[in-house]
Amino acid sequence: MVDMNAVLAPGMLVMHPDAPEWGTGQVQSNVAGWITVNFRDVGKVVIDGARIMLILVHSDAPHNSE
Repeated sequence: MVDMNAVLAPGMLVMHPDAPEWGTGQVQSNVAGWITVNFRDVGKVVIDGARIMLILVHSDAPHNSE
């Protein structure tokens, strides 16, 4: 099985598939499958990339960056 989260790098924008209310988050780090994402309204969340497949948000898509 290919780990699609492995391509995530700091600065990329993602969404959590089980928590869409968190909105868009920015990847802070991706180390050994543990991905730290900073969500605007939730703060920093560490996600186990083996359990959750984050959704990459295309940079040309509109997002709230305030």
